Amino acid sequence: MLRCRINTYRERPRPVTGFKKAGVKHLMLFSGRAYPELTAEVAELMGVEIVPTRAISYANSEIYVRFEESVRGSDAFVVQSHAAPVNEWIMEQLIMVDALKRASAKRITVVAPFYPYARQDKKHRGREPISARLVADLFKTAGANRLMSVDLHAAQIQGFFDGPVDHLWALPVLSDYIVGKYDTSEMTVVSPDAGRVRLADMWSDRLKTRLAIIHKRRDPDVANQVAVHEVVGEVQGRVCLLVDDMIDTAGTICQAAEALKARGAKGVIAAATHPVLSGPAVERLKATGFEEIIVTNTLPIPPERRFHPLTVLSIAPLIARAIREVFEDGSVTSLFDGQS
Repeated sequence: MLRCRINTYRERPRPVTGFKKAGVKHLMLFSGRAYPELTAEVAELMGVEIVPTRAISYANSEIYVRFEESVRGSDAFVVQSHAAPVNEWIMEQLIMVDALKRASAKRITVVAPFYPYARQDKKHRGREPISARLVADLFKTAGANRLMSVDLHAAQIQGFFDGPVDHLWALPVLSDYIVGKYDTSEMTVVSPDAGRVRLADMWSDRLKTRLAIIHKRRDPDVANQVAVHEVVGEVQGRVCLLVDDMIDTAGTICQAAEALKARGAKGVIAAATHPVLSGPAVERLKATGFEEIIVTNTLPIPPERRFHPLTVLSIAPLIARAIREVFEDGSVTSLFDGQS
């Protein structure tokens, strides 16, 4: 017997509004299976329906997709969050884009809140791939006309895609929460390593706080081990806000928090856009003693990986507004005017 996993998205029936007229734009929203709850939230905020989709994963892991209504001439937005297993959800989104292209969608926008393979954005040594560029090429080859993502790990990824890229920032969402809950006059924004200094600088400008940087270097007395964390900036007696674009295994951010506590920080908060939370991340974060860890829902967090003091803010309103601006040929940049 053929074994397969079938997911069918069936929203409430669409109201009958008559035939679609030639030349009249119409928006259609599609959801992958990685995180349909996020797409459903976006759809509700926009007042649109998710297009019913039949998606099947066969026993040999091949994927089949069919949209259950006409997409001809549509302005299509395909939302997929790339959580583990990342490769499966990339392939599903590529197949969805290909199906839309072959069904005569007029414009196809890939909405990837967490861009897959973003950390492989350059060659560090010979014979290495640039996988972030490969992903962009795959989306373009499949038929995508536009790409939308939140807080790319590296800004140059915008240049990998041969077409418009809408780079959304979660900084306003996260910082507004911080301002509403904490006294920022006693706060220092901290970059957990040298690679995140520009991000920390943006946070510091927005919150009007002091800035500190943690520099990791190898202990000269211990081979092959990063053991020394030099803190540049004032942290003693202050609440320190560690900022990053993602928390994966949480090793870097937890080591940074310990270094700040050792240098007299009154408390440590963490804020990051993407909660990857791989492997030992949850145990490490719980053991480190953060005052609060604030993330967005660009990726799904299953109930068993939610913990105190984790706070999850919704990115759906930002995505919904950006999709609306793109559909109406407006300005996505205007969403962030005065925010930097």
